[in-house]
Amino acid sequence: MRKSLYALMLGGLGIGITEFVMMGLLPDIAKDLGITIPEAGHLISSYALGVVIGAPLLVVLSGKYPPKNILLFLMVLFTVFNGLSAFAPSYTSLLISRLLAGLPHGAFFGVGSVVASRLAPKGKEAQSVSIMFAGLTLANIAGVPLGTYIGHHYSWRLSFAVIVLVGIITLLAIRYWMPVLPANKSVSLKTQMDFFKRKESWFMILMIAIGTGGLFSWYSYIAPLMTEVSGFSADSVTYILILAGTGMLVGNIIGGKLADKISPSKASFVLLLTMVTSLLIVHFVSHNQILSLVMTFVTGAVAFALSAPIQMLMINNAKGSEMLAAAISQAAFNIGNALGAFLGGIPLVLGFGYTSTQLVGASMALIGAIIAWVLIGLFKAKKANELAEELTSKEQIREKSQPAFDKSRRPAIPCEY
Repeated sequence: MRKSLYALMLGGLGIGITEFVMMGLLPDIAKDLGITIPEAGHLISSYALGVVIGAPLLVVLSGKYPPKNILLFLMVLFTVFNGLSAFAPSYTSLLISRLLAGLPHGAFFGVGSVVASRLAPKGKEAQSVSIMFAGLTLANIAGVPLGTYIGHHYSWRLSFAVIVLVGIITLLAIRYWMPVLPANKSVSLKTQMDFFKRKESWFMILMIAIGTGGLFSWYSYIAPLMTEVSGFSADSVTYILILAGTGMLVGNIIGGKLADKISPSKASFVLLLTMVTSLLIVHFVSHNQILSLVMTFVTGAVAFALSAPIQMLMINNAKGSEMLAAAISQAAFNIGNALGAFLGGIPLVLGFGYTSTQLVGASMALIGAIIAWVLIGLFKAKKANELAEELTSKEQIREKSQPAFDKSRRPAIPCEY
């Protein structure tokens, strides 16, 4: 594997830790800053808002620079803003620093996805992209539990210090391992904005935002599900999350290979349908501890198997604006994060049990699968139209290249009288 992919994976590790560790640190931060846990929860929303804002903005502003320079710049922002979070003296300053820390998230994955696909051998583009996203899964296996442990037993500020350290190591890795790829000087703001003029683009955004929201309807409430329904102790939740993270790692690898084998759009459709099935099974087996553990692994695997296919789907269908499209997919993913947690919480407010959130998640994944099916039809129709236009063009060229028939030049035919 190329060292440059390791550099991207390290970036994914750091981003994964800073995004997900907040969920485990909320009680510690709330206690230290003298705020309520719901108020501390706004720190998660603030980061997600930063991702949505920064993903398109930073890619558009930096589009004409070499990819290596862009990645270095984004990782500098990541490291500095997480450093500000470690030293934030108040809730307001921490809220602002979390917003700023989210800005480079989507742009890093957007630029990194395009770089990974360019460095990949032909036919293995999605597998290369999945290596970068392996950093996110490693964050859930080791980084987030470690950061949570440090926050509980020492200080949540030290958890952010660990994130800063990962950022510095990533900077060095990009500096020395990433090859210099030429900048795309022909990319203009208009070319990039054309991405939003295609109806396929909006279907892809909707598919990601709604379909992946199914994951977060389950994952946002996994702790109370496992303790209140499955009967595990609160101390077991950390190990259950590691199990889910391990499933995500395995699924991420499978998703990359599947996208290279059957196309990203078909892989997305298959995996979203599989997510529907998986979440429904979770709904029915959560009372059994063994089966609930098995499905925690399986659901984590299915959910993150989508990462590489949706990135390649966006890249392959965004000619001239690949980096923007890949970054937008991350913004859509974070919208799915917020949407899934919000909609999944509605049945809980209405008095239903924690198994009801999986029904919401399955419904969202099903809608995502339907959109993916529509996308496959749109791509087929588009390809057929392009083929018809190409054939028509060739026919017109052939007709123009043939000399016109001149009756005056017709050879004389001898006649017999």
